[in-house]
Amino acid sequence: MGEVLIHPTAIVAESAEVAPDVSVGAYSIVGAKVRIGAGTVIGPHVLIDGHTTIGEENRLLAFASIGAIPQDLKYAGEDSELVIGDRNHIREFCTLNRGTAGGGMITSVGDDNLLMNYAHVAHDCRIGNRNILANGVQLGGHVSIADWVVLGALTGIHQFVNVGESAIVGAGSMVSQDVPPFCNATGDRARLHGLNTLGLKRRGFSSETTTALKRAYRVMFQSQIKAADAVARIRREQQGVPEVERFVQFIERSERGVCR
Repeated sequence: MGEVLIHPTAIVAESAEVAPDVSVGAYSIVGAKVRIGAGTVIGPHVLIDGHTTIGEENRLLAFASIGAIPQDLKYAGEDSELVIGDRNHIREFCTLNRGTAGGGMITSVGDDNLLMNYAHVAHDCRIGNRNILANGVQLGGHVSIADWVVLGALTGIHQFVNVGESAIVGAGSMVSQDVPPFCNATGDRARLHGLNTLGLKRRGFSSETTTALKRAYRVMFQSQIKAADAVARIRREQQGVPEVERFVQFIERSERGVCR
């Protein structure tokens, strides 16, 4: 294993746990309760603070602020956490805040995500795997982003909103209700515009699965019947398609209501 490479102008607290092969760039600061996994590269002028855990082979670029206190007036200094998985790319000026007592004490980011310039991940957010948050995406507190989601540039997500797997949100959208899995949502306030068919193709979904999801979408959002009746009809007509079941389960469990 290689040695830790710390630039002479960087400040790394003695109690920070920094694994082999980690690189810390010029003028970066790593706090006392930080843990950084092997192979992670920290660029110049990066601040990593608080009770923050960063996995392996991540890349953090200049002026990112990682693990700062939440922008929540209810925060009272509790020793909450930020946990980041492996192989994430966190670009310039991104801000990721740790959790609060009101949200389970943790903000989490999974694996293989790309957060572009100026993206903000607020307290108690949950971000899954293989997501893209384009330039200037802003997540309010307690937002949940599943897997394989694309959020276009300058998208704003209201607090407590959930975005389902393989959804895409168009640039400049303001999202105040949940976005169902596999859907395309755009606008202020965001409305549905069919399925994210390109995303489904890139994930390798079969044509049969895509057709089943299209049928479920039409029943749920274009048949003008009550949501409960639509769910029952979808389950009756699309038995045995797990992606369709995840689609209807998401809608059933939504507390804010879903985009339409």
